[in-house]
Amino acid sequence: MSKLHLFLTLIPLLPFLCTSFSPENPSSRRVLVLFDDLALKSSHSLYFKSLQSRGFELDFKLSDDPKIGLQRYGQYLYDGLILFCPTTERFGGSIDLTAILDFVDSGHDLIVAADTNASDLIREISTECGVDFDEDPAALVTDHTKYAVSETDGDHTLLAGDDFIESNVILGSKKIEAPVLFQGIGHSLSPTNNLVLKVLSASPSAYSANPNSKLSNPPSLTGSAISLVSILQARNNARILISGSLSMFSNRFFRSGVRKAGSPTKYEKSGNEQFLTELSKWVFHERGHLKAVNVQHHKAGEANEPAMYRINDDLEYSVEIFEWSGRSWEPFVADDVQVQFYMMSPYVLKTLSTDKKGHYFTAFKVPDVYGVFQFKLEYQRLGYTSLSLSKQIPVRPYRHNEYERFIPAAYPYYGAAFSMMAGFFMFTAVHLFNK
Repeated sequence: MSKLHLFLTLIPLLPFLCTSFSPENPSSRRVLVLFDDLALKSSHSLYFKSLQSRGFELDFKLSDDPKIGLQRYGQYLYDGLILFCPTTERFGGSIDLTAILDFVDSGHDLIVAADTNASDLIREISTECGVDFDEDPAALVTDHTKYAVSETDGDHTLLAGDDFIESNVILGSKKIEAPVLFQGIGHSLSPTNNLVLKVLSASPSAYSANPNSKLSNPPSLTGSAISLVSILQARNNARILISGSLSMFSNRFFRSGVRKAGSPTKYEKSGNEQFLTELSKWVFHERGHLKAVNVQHHKAGEANEPAMYRINDDLEYSVEIFEWSGRSWEPFVADDVQVQFYMMSPYVLKTLSTDKKGHYFTAFKVPDVYGVFQFKLEYQRLGYTSLSLSKQIPVRPYRHNEYERFIPAAYPYYGAAFSMMAGFFMFTAVHLFNK
């Protein structure tokens, strides 16, 4: 009966486990969305519909729901987490700061949208991800030069941002023409975390302060040092998006027209929808996700992988690398993939050639040093998941019967020995037969 009870308990989990993340289908995933107000489900519906139209299954919950949890029976129920609950002081159920960090450490993705009066909990999550929000809870990013022209915003806190990161992998190949509307709090990047990147930066004339009070001291955040939207790709390839504005995800900002102050061009629609849609494709691994398969090495002219190599052997190395396009694996094309033949330090470093179909290959001679070597392929490129491949192989010296019979470098010594013998023979003959 106990086994039957356990089986019946696990049946409801099968849909969760079957749709979870897998390396063969990186973007087929379930995403938990947490609100502090269920009205956000309708006010931000365009963003959610863009995710659902791409095959994501969204589970909407209130952040204080006592039944919410990220895992059950040791298995994660979701592969992505969206926190649209900037004022939440404490999550319900089994979710807390540690649970969210463990979720990311397990290779899952996270989107955090903060806003004015962001709670200490949201700030702590962001700090752990390498982002520090302005300490003033009432501070807003203000720009009196590059603001968005609006009839209702007179304090210039509605910004028209267009200082994007230059990366087609992160933001897509299609240029974002219209500025992005932003109204919220700014943040800076932790100098000790070199994995976090600014995706949308404030202009040099911006600053972060309380718009309802006079400045008594210089703002702590100013100019392009202010990040409006940042991303992080962890060493385990988990991806994180942190925004200082929840409003930028809203339908109102998606549909609003925009004109930057000082510019005569007015856009009928802001760039928010394109910007956040393309960014979500990157965060949820629909773009920039690499995999390496069929790693092979063998002696030149052979096909089977040997148990070991001999010094000065000619060998060939090959690997296939593919990129996930959102629906299928496509050949990855690059000219900067390198392999190392490594023992304590690289003895050989070769850039791999490619046939433009995902196949990378090279050939080189084993160094004249014996020991335990590794084929190491470490590939880290902006916007792409990192590849780290290693394969260990021993290298032996020549056996006693594998050396050449006569070594060319020793010919002078051979000549000296034979000339000495010939001279001794001639000296003996002269000495014996000379009268």
